[in-house]
Amino acid sequence: MNEMEQRIHRFSLSEAVETPSRFRHAIGKYIIYRNSKCISCGLCSTLCPYGVHPRYDTFSLPLRPKSHKCIGFTCKKNEFYCIDRCPEKALTLRLNPILDTLGDYRWSPEMLIGHWEMAETGRLPAGDLEYHLGYSRGGFDKIRFKIPHPNSFLDIPDEEVDMGIDLNKRKDSRPRIRISIPCYGGGMSYGSTALSVMVGRARAASRLNTLTCTGEGGYPRELTPYSRHVITQVATGLFGVREETILHAPVVEFKYAQGAKPGLGGHLLGDKVTPEVAAIRETVVGNALFSPFPFHSVYSVEDHKKHVDWIKEINPEALVSVKVSTPTDVDMVAVGSYYAGAHIIHLDGSYGGTGAAPDIAKKNIAMPIEYAVPKVHRFMTDEGVRDDICLIASGGIRNAMDVAKAIALGADGAVIGTAELVALECVRCGNCESGRGCARGIATTDPELGHLITEDWAERRIVNMYTAWRKQWCELLRQFGMRSIRQLRGRSDLLVHLDYLEEEERLKYAPAPNAKMVI
Repeated sequence: MNEMEQRIHRFSLSEAVETPSRFRHAIGKYIIYRNSKCISCGLCSTLCPYGVHPRYDTFSLPLRPKSHKCIGFTCKKNEFYCIDRCPEKALTLRLNPILDTLGDYRWSPEMLIGHWEMAETGRLPAGDLEYHLGYSRGGFDKIRFKIPHPNSFLDIPDEEVDMGIDLNKRKDSRPRIRISIPCYGGGMSYGSTALSVMVGRARAASRLNTLTCTGEGGYPRELTPYSRHVITQVATGLFGVREETILHAPVVEFKYAQGAKPGLGGHLLGDKVTPEVAAIRETVVGNALFSPFPFHSVYSVEDHKKHVDWIKEINPEALVSVKVSTPTDVDMVAVGSYYAGAHIIHLDGSYGGTGAAPDIAKKNIAMPIEYAVPKVHRFMTDEGVRDDICLIASGGIRNAMDVAKAIALGADGAVIGTAELVALECVRCGNCESGRGCARGIATTDPELGHLITEDWAERRIVNMYTAWRKQWCELLRQFGMRSIRQLRGRSDLLVHLDYLEEEERLKYAPAPNAKMVI
């Protein structure tokens, strides 16, 4: 195996490190109550293989159950089901009432809890959590992979399944960068998230042999040790854009628009503009920052080409990515970027969640990503240039199966934003725009809240999540007889949309959980 192949497989051979929640009482789907009848016999602790009933020693009183580790009522079929085996009937199992207040239609409570468990253990959840589908009754929640034929199964270990994708497919002199998983981290700027979160994401990208992105808030010096895995973003406000940071970057991304608020530039409200943020953005402390929507130097494909050439001249080793939203003519936008010299076309669909988007933007969003990707893939295939460009999808891609569905629709890979924050125990409270609004210390510039997260903890949680995701991708590819994630690209024939199936056929595919909740 040569050096490049070793880099590709390095991630697949890495081991997850157990990384528990930062909080004393982690949130789970179930709650186990222990009443006063308990005689501290220790049987529950001995029986449970999941560590739900911890004890200091044999003779001590039992500790409060770690309910988030419980697999719930599905355990009833096991001989070690603690509820039935307790001699004093002192244990009670119930659904956690917090499920009624947690999450939203796209990020359901079970999807959040499932991601927290994957980020803690690096393994797939052991219980009955539905972490593939939300409650939206649309988008990726309505798209499913076909049931594979049993004879298609390829019996190979995970280590032999190749998850690498190439970012430079052009036949030019620039580096042939390959990342080891089919996704990389989306842009979250200095100011939008805590510095420890940014550095933790960069450290995770380095360990995973993939990338993360600075967003449009500049390049903190703390990212420099991981510079070969950090994308520099050049956005319309040009905040923090310097020649030295462009020279650091393996990839430079132009952000022309984003799907969550097309027609608007970036927002950072005054609460988040601390002295440190103001210094790196060269602006005024406490003043809200609003980037213009267009680059005022770009009004044509020719102007766009000058932008691309500018970056290529500054850094002869950098690849150029172009991030655009998904208007109805997104296929023409994408092919224009290809002919302007871009290496990566980054399509950002309508479901993406920027915490700073105003309501008027959230209600007038771009084309859903599941429509944009096949539209661009087909058009560029017809143009004969599809194999010369890397097509990356983002905008509401929440989990491993969403990534796989985007690739089957025609993308090469995906950009992940919110899911990485969920791995850090984001609860989707929607207060991202406020300086002290994030009670979990993730989307904050407050120094006290920012210390809730350490770089090492953030790194390990994100690595664990992707380790679990890789297990899902490997199993999916094996079911369809594939050895590489690249074989899945454009295989829309492996997908079904529930709206286009007869009722009898639709019954073969499990509905989204709690779909009845949606009006």
